[in-house]
Amino acid sequence: MQPPTLPPRPNIVFILSDDLGWADTELYGKTKLYKTPNLLRLAKRGMVFSRAYSASPLCSPTRASILTGQSPARIGITAPNCHLPEVKLAASVQKNAPATAKALQCESATRLNTSYVTLAETLKSAGYATAHFGKWHLGAEPYSPLQQGFDIDLPHTPGPGPAGSFVAPWKFPNFKERTPAEHIEDRMGDEAVAWMTKNKDKPFFLNYWQFSVHAPFDAKKSLIEKYKGRVDPKDPQHSPTYAAMVESMDDSVGKLLDALDRLGIADKTAIVFLADNGGNMYNTVDGTTPTSNAPLRGGKATVYEGGIRVPCVVSWPKVTKVGSQNNEAIIQSTDFYPTILELLKLKPESNQIFDGRSIASALLGKPLAPKPIFTYFPHSPKVPDSLPPAVTVHSGDWKLIRLFHQGEKGAHAYQLYNLKDDLGEARDLAASQPERVKQLDALIEGFLKDTRAIVPLPNPAYNASARPEAAAPPAADPLGGWKARGCEAVVKDGALIVTGTGPAPFLGFAAGKISGPTVVSLRVRSIAGGAGKVEWLPTPQDTDKAKSVLFNLKASVEWQEVTVTLPAEGTLGILRLYLPAQKEPLLLDWIEVKPTQGKSQRWSFDK
Repeated sequence: MQPPTLPPRPNIVFILSDDLGWADTELYGKTKLYKTPNLLRLAKRGMVFSRAYSASPLCSPTRASILTGQSPARIGITAPNCHLPEVKLAASVQKNAPATAKALQCESATRLNTSYVTLAETLKSAGYATAHFGKWHLGAEPYSPLQQGFDIDLPHTPGPGPAGSFVAPWKFPNFKERTPAEHIEDRMGDEAVAWMTKNKDKPFFLNYWQFSVHAPFDAKKSLIEKYKGRVDPKDPQHSPTYAAMVESMDDSVGKLLDALDRLGIADKTAIVFLADNGGNMYNTVDGTTPTSNAPLRGGKATVYEGGIRVPCVVSWPKVTKVGSQNNEAIIQSTDFYPTILELLKLKPESNQIFDGRSIASALLGKPLAPKPIFTYFPHSPKVPDSLPPAVTVHSGDWKLIRLFHQGEKGAHAYQLYNLKDDLGEARDLAASQPERVKQLDALIEGFLKDTRAIVPLPNPAYNASARPEAAAPPAADPLGGWKARGCEAVVKDGALIVTGTGPAPFLGFAAGKISGPTVVSLRVRSIAGGAGKVEWLPTPQDTDKAKSVLFNLKASVEWQEVTVTLPAEGTLGILRLYLPAQKEPLLLDWIEVKPTQGKSQRWSFDK
């Protein structure tokens, strides 16, 4: 298909919202509370897609898919861990798992390899000025936007969200607020407009990846008060704070539209608006979940529709019909790179691979040839509607979910839904339609082979009798309430033996009412030594609010005592003891937490 005659080299503006659910805007008539007049304004200029999908139910994998046109299965970034210290450019499979787990999950890459030819690099080679504003979450330097084809990057941060808060004061290392209580989206919008103004006479690619509406959950006080009087407790969407966050997100879209109009370049600027995954259904704000994705099932971090079906608007002058809506085409975040290339008449590199395909015909109002899309998520986070490690295929009205090794004797298990009749995925048809399951699973198998995906394996340590529902009443917890993450921890021979299974092993503890400055001490033996830290944060999900103090262990066969003073204010919340990621097991004799306020606690593992 040949694209129509276009204005020479139109500008490209890509707006990516963070954690914005399909039902979180006025585009589909599913919300009574949230107001998004600027997205409606954008919709009048182009086409709304009702069946748009992110390549993952979590942020970093989808972001990588946009910049490469490739699936997370191929790239290896399948989890949002690109802010972690360890540089890991390829995925792998866990070496072990608890006896209750049927499958060994995958471990994600932690950086977007600079060997990929990104969308920004392609457009820059074609003469475009390029800039990235907002959230990145694909790696710090040398994997930042400045090494991936962008001339400008603000605020140049690798973290998973706004540093500390949406409302200033922020905690970005080299980016400060101009005025007290400045909102980060207001600032990002102003910076983006200033950059567009400077580059208005030449083609530009503006990559505006909003921090909104990701945690931490805070907003302008005036907007929170505005929505407090509008919430209906009976409406599943009833957080005034989240509603305020949605409005600030929408305001920044309006700021860009206003600037394009004022500069006289709206008629030669293509705009894509998309979300990186579904709405957050597992955190808490205002005593409720941030949002509701109803009528969709699930949310962020699940492969049900609520986790991967996202709002999408594309406005491309002379291509998209103004004010149109496409309810038929199934599109995905991997599709935009090849689409932009086709419409700009640019050629990909000779060895470049796309898992997405051009959706130019859909933008032109023509039928889009049927093609299945796949969502690869080999993880099982503990969230509502959580699933074991999975991969999905959408083909027409049908959706199959393969649950890796969850059947008998290591076989896969399946869920099958007809989304035309059952958008909420309430009726699993896998048992009644085995032939359809077989046909769709063959597509999944072909996809995994084509992408050379690192896939979950059967857990050789799985023990059916170890399942919680079959187990005897639990004995006293030998860890005394500490939870092992990224490691295995067992009490043996008078010590707590910790063996790392991931890049950042830690022991976590719900510190309860412990508050104020606190001293954490431990007696430890570490053959390899290395760096560790003690971290405290309000809840496991509030990673943006985490604070920590570092410590170092000497490489020695002798016991050593470590004392760390935490300058905490208020309650500690969750206390995490990060240990060096070493191959050799690390031994703990005891841990002591001694606050200035509250009761001291000591765990002696020699008893």
